[in-house]
Amino acid sequence: MPEVVYRSRVRIERVKGPVRKAYLPAEPEPVIFGVHSEIAGYYKVPAGAFPPHATTLDYIVASTAG
Repeated sequence: MPEVVYRSRVRIERVKGPVRKAYLPAEPEPVIFGVHSEIAGYYKVPAGAFPPHATTLDYIVASTAG
């Protein structure tokens, strides 16, 4: 079996409701995840309850497109 070349060290911290901070390698500041527009509606998060932030789904789509 090949040896592991890289292991990502990531820490997720729940802030409040759908808002989370992700501490990622090589990033000096945490990345904020949350909900926005249609995603907030899907999860029944009231409009204006939290500042809009990109979702984890947005990051997955961006990473596969890159």
